[in-house]
Amino acid sequence: MVAPLGLIFMIRWMLLFASVCDGWQCTDLEMPDSPIRNLTLNQRKMELSWVSSMNFTEYSCSVNASGSMAKKKVRDTTCVFQRSIAPPLHNGASFTVTAVKINTTYSSICTFIPQGMPGTAIKNFSCVIYNVSLMNCTWHEGRDAPGDTQYFLYWQNSREEEEKECELYVKDENGRHMGCHFQNVTIKDTITYFVVNGSSKDSLIQFYDQYIDLYTIEKLPPPLNVTANCGGIQKDCIIQWQRPQISHSSKDRCFIYEVDIKHKANPEEKTKDTYITERKKNYTFQNFNKKKRYLLKIRAAGNGCLVNTAWGEWSAPVKFGNEEVISPSVLVLLLIAVATLLAAILTIFFCKRTGYWKAAFPQIPEPKNAFRVLPDTTLETECKMQSITPDTEEIILVAEVMK
Repeated sequence: MVAPLGLIFMIRWMLLFASVCDGWQCTDLEMPDSPIRNLTLNQRKMELSWVSSMNFTEYSCSVNASGSMAKKKVRDTTCVFQRSIAPPLHNGASFTVTAVKINTTYSSICTFIPQGMPGTAIKNFSCVIYNVSLMNCTWHEGRDAPGDTQYFLYWQNSREEEEKECELYVKDENGRHMGCHFQNVTIKDTITYFVVNGSSKDSLIQFYDQYIDLYTIEKLPPPLNVTANCGGIQKDCIIQWQRPQISHSSKDRCFIYEVDIKHKANPEEKTKDTYITERKKNYTFQNFNKKKRYLLKIRAAGNGCLVNTAWGEWSAPVKFGNEEVISPSVLVLLLIAVATLLAAILTIFFCKRTGYWKAAFPQIPEPKNAFRVLPDTTLETECKMQSITPDTEEIILVAEVMK
């Protein structure tokens, strides 16, 4: 009985320690006599503080979480991890503070294990910014989350701002929050912190957090005022445009552009002309054929600034050039030919349907065969000659004499 009771006590003690760490109060277990005590973390500010019973000229603090480690040195008992190096904490974290004095190293460690039933935190969290200042964030429920689980999204655009909850949730058919729509979003030069908490009557729900550079999730709008100037006697066209409209950068050098030109007659064919230009807002399309019609579109991507390096949206197609024109006389002849053919087809169809076709075009009788074999009359002639009697012959001769 002693062993089981000891095991139960140890499990309860570990759960209590996990609960203490969830409140970000950590007690050093490896060095009970360490002068560095009472590690405390402000999760939203990623600020680690402690109490030291000895005077140290320098401390080294570090955090190890989600497979990455951030480390820095400070001269007092407060350590702030910049968002550029701070890792998310939803998978657990280990915080360490170390100091050296007279060749002796002192340290304090806090291992944090998130509370809640495993598999209840959200998954597949993602956000996108579009139309300059609109943002959508979406996620999926945890695979083991109870049916009554409800999620709540909070975000902090910078350390100086207060944490804000989503104002417009996107819900599924069961009323569960599965996304958030933001308006009037401003992209700043700092990383934004997102955290999604959950609640349920059946169990404790684990949280999910993530740091995001907002400019990396912005879907760039298309370039503005795209034009093609092909006038004059020149054989080239001058393509011009303006940079995309975004809220956090007005520098032309922050973009590269892709120019795409195709024949209008066959827009699905291989691109006629593709060109990528850096820091320029014009392009010369050579070998321009005035008898051809072209479709032009342009898109942009970030280049060397806090602008998303992925290609943005294409501009609306711009048509330029001239299509081959048919002369009026040829067009009239074509119309007359088509009209005549159509009238003939309709007339034939009408006549066949009403019976006038046979009346207008009666059936011609078959001609007689000029080479038809005459019946054999030889036998008949012989029979007639045999039927002449001698008396008849005499009468014939008398008649001839009288003549």
